[in-house]
Amino acid sequence: MTHSLDRYGDGARAVPDHDAQRREHIRVFGSGATRDSDGGKPDYEGFISPLVLQRFGQYMHQHRVQPDGQARDSDNWQKGIPLKEYMKSLIRHARDAWALHRGWPGDATQDIEEALCAVLFNDQGYLHEYLKAKARLSESNSTSEGSKGKGEDT
Repeated sequence: MTHSLDRYGDGARAVPDHDAQRREHIRVFGSGATRDSDGGKPDYEGFISPLVLQRFGQYMHQHRVQPDGQARDSDNWQKGIPLKEYMKSLIRHARDAWALHRGWPGDATQDIEEALCAVLFNDQGYLHEYLKAKARLSESNSTSEGSKGKGEDT
């Protein structure tokens, strides 16, 4: 903890400077603008590659067209696909990526970019469904805990 001089007392006594701690958590830009610290916050910009995001977007756009020629909405997958289906597809595409990585292109049914984009899609879809279910379970548990004891004091 930093200390500052007590200007209102004898001028020689050090007192805790609580404002200094708060100032340590504020960023000041050359323009004079300020923002709170980004410490402890996820760095999404650093975690995601713009090259991968662009290629994945191209892959997803290409696969929007269904066998009947109709284009599905970009977020159609968020309506819900069973975890079992995501996992089966994930393994198939991961196997292709692995075969290509190992130098066995004759064993793969797609190129490495397609395989990796498909792995990313299925991984993301699986995690999306898992997190939705987890949130519903948590919400259900908190709702049932909140209703315990209600109506018992009659």
